[in-house]
Formats: sequence, C-alpha cells, structure tokens
Amino acid sequence: MMPRGMLHLPKPVSAGIILSYKCSSTCKHCMYACSPKWRADWPTERSIELILRKLASSIKPSPKGCENVSLNHGLHFTGGEPFLNFQLLLKAVMIADELRIPSIFVETNCFWCVDDEQVREKFTALKQAGLKGILVSVNPFILEQVPFERTQRAIKIGREIFGGNTMIYQETYYHRFKSLRISDTLTLDQYLERDAWALRFSELLPMGRACYRLKHFFAKYPAKAFFDESCISELTRSWHVHVDNYFNYVAGYCGGISLGDARDLDALTSGVDLQDKPVLNSLVESLGRLYEFAVREFNYREREEGYVSKCHLCVDIRRHIVEQTDEFKELQPRELYFNLE
Repeated sequence: MMPRGMLHLPKPVSAGIILSYKCSSTCKHCMYACSPKWRADWPTERSIELILRKLASSIKPSPKGCENVSLNHGLHFTGGEPFLNFQLLLKAVMIADELRIPSIFVETNCFWCVDDEQVREKFTALKQAGLKGILVSVNPFILEQVPFERTQRAIKIGREIFGGNTMIYQETYYHRFKSLRISDTLTLDQYLERDAWALRFSELLPMGRACYRLKHFFAKYPAKAFFDESCISELTRSWHVHVDNYFNYVAGYCGGISLGDARDLDALTSGVDLQDKPVLNSLVESLGRLYEFAVREFNYREREEGYVSKCHLCVDIRRHIVEQTDEFKELQPRELYFNLE
C-alpha cells in the first residue's frame, strides 16, 4: 500500500517530448502558454537520449502496430514548435528509433511549410531517421497566424511521404477551411463571420491560455462549484503524459505542474512524496483545499466573473501563487504562468 502523503504514478504508456515552449505562434487556446516570447532553452542531444531511455520500456505502440501512429499512443515530439530546431528534432527522432520506441510522430503548426521542396526534403529526412508519421494542427487559432496554404502543403506532401500516418487535428476544420477557399490567415473574428457556428465542432479544452483569451465562449461558475472536485485522475493518468525541456514530468495536459524530475522516472513511479509539495498535495484532495490554501497563505481573491472550468480555477490560483513566490517546486516552469494572457 502506498504510504499517506505519496502519489502513485503508473509508468507512461504514451508520451510527448516538449522540445521547447518557444513557438512561432501565440495561439489563444494553447494549454502550455507557448509563444515566441519564451526562451528556447533547447535540450541537449544527451539529455534527450537520457529521457528517451527512461521512457523506452513502457511506451506502447498504436493499436495498428509499431509502424503506425495514433493520437494517444506511442511517442511524439512537440512544443512549442519543434520545427524551429529541425536538426535537434531530426537527431531526437534518430535516438528514439535506435531505442526502438514505437509509433513515433511529430506535431507541427506548419508555419515553416513555405515551399514544396523544403517540406518534402524535411519530411523525407525525418522518415529516413525513423519517424513514422506526422500530426498537423488545424484550427481557427492557428489560422490566425499560419496561412492555410502552408497547412495544405504539409498535408499534401505528408500524405506522399507518410501515407495514412498523416494525422490532421482537427480534420473537421481542415475540410471547413477548404470549403471556404481559405488560403491566407484570418483573425478569429473574421473567420467566425464566415463560419459562425464553427466552434461548436471544436474540441476546445477549457484550460491554459484558453481560460483567459477565450473565456467569452464559455459559461462561468463561482469557485465553489468546483470545490469538491479532485485532480487525482488527471495527475495519475498513464497516457499522453509529457516531459518538457526542463525535465519536468507533466501529467497529461496539466501545464505548469511538475510531478518531478523525469530523469528519475523510476523514483517517480515508485511514489511522489507530497509532504514538501503543498500545492500538489491540495490538488490530490480537492480544488476546495487548494482554494483555502491560496486564500490563507497568499491572499487569493475569487474572480468576480467566475471560472469556466475546474482547470481555470486551478491555473488561476497557481498563477497568483507564482507571481508572489518561487518556493513551490511543483509549479514549473514558472515562465508558463507569465505567458497565459
């Protein structure tokens, strides 16, 4: 039995490596508050290999097999925007392939896809290095900053190189943008004028930057509406976890919460000691306990307009704490909290 004050983490069966939080875009929906303002802080090849060796034994392939990819299986390289450092991405793929990690893919917003030759050259090099597929991000928030013709180019050539291992997320938007004959960028407001019901099709997760930049699209609730909810299921899930370029082990989509140093993954899966992590300890119990802690210790005040989700309440409290102190090692990377709006 796990001792009290310990959080048991299962070994990850699928994972993403955040090569950097630096991105070419500042998307309004970004869960990890990525933007061009971040320091790149790219990891070394040696550190990437160290993390991949830790993950290699537990990562499971796509249900279709090791040579295939699917969104929540295998291992993916992401960011930020991983193509901002193509040579590092290429080397990371080589290392993952050498370690026989299955179902390797990379996620991109396609900002770099300015001509066919360049895209074909880079995709071919990645495939030869061991990459099995790509995930092309398509949504109205990326459309604000990346011309859609670049997205179309990536998908067209991706299908030439990777075939059915070219994933589009979200495919509904891809078809809607095509039907509207969009080729350049559109602001969100411009797009919604042309496709007023578009966001009803979006898997728009109310967390991260979306809580602030897109809050007008959501119903809002008082803090007490979330007091009885716990985050333990999110913190202990085994699929689609992330390890960032600072070695933070991040459960699922919980950006800004570090469960510990991924270089010591064996220790983490043996149990995370919560005794010196009061914020994390509170989240395991309930959002109400986190709220009480923040009010008592840091004079947190409830937002008058309310919260769009329990994740909004959580990240708003955490941001308030980080703005006052750097004492909580579970609140990493701190830079995330200063890039939410």
